[in-house]
Amino acid sequence: MINWLHQEEGFCEGSFKSNFFRDDENGDVLSIGVQSPDLIECAEKCVDAFNNLTESEISEICREIINCVKKDGIDEEFELPELENAHDILNYCWFTTLYVNMSNKEDEIAYVVEGEGDWGDAIGFVVKNNKVIYVGTDYFGYMKDGE
Repeated sequence: MINWLHQEEGFCEGSFKSNFFRDDENGDVLSIGVQSPDLIECAEKCVDAFNNLTESEISEICREIINCVKKDGIDEEFELPELENAHDILNYCWFTTLYVNMSNKEDEIAYVVEGEGDWGDAIGFVVKNNKVIYVGTDYFGYMKDGE
């Protein structure tokens, strides 16, 4: 499921195919990062959970992205068009990296997904125990200490 590019103590990096979210090149390949090779099994669990987000979870993420764009303001050169449905926001943003947010394989599945929007700001979301717990620009605040 994951194609590992680097596996060394301190940071491991790989890539995987996303079932739903697009990348910055309008493709489906996202990066994944973990703190150590010991967390590779956790990474597989996170990718599986990410690729199996429910329709309602994806809709929730999309609605919250729209709320962030409206609330936080947007680049003066970008005008958010009227959207027919919440998923249409994904035409204006993309995701690049999934960070495993677990300390060991006994932890509940937790990850942070990082991306960006045409409006010029980073955007991300945090999932813990199969629940979306945050969508916005401060997603790294949800990373476990030391990660």
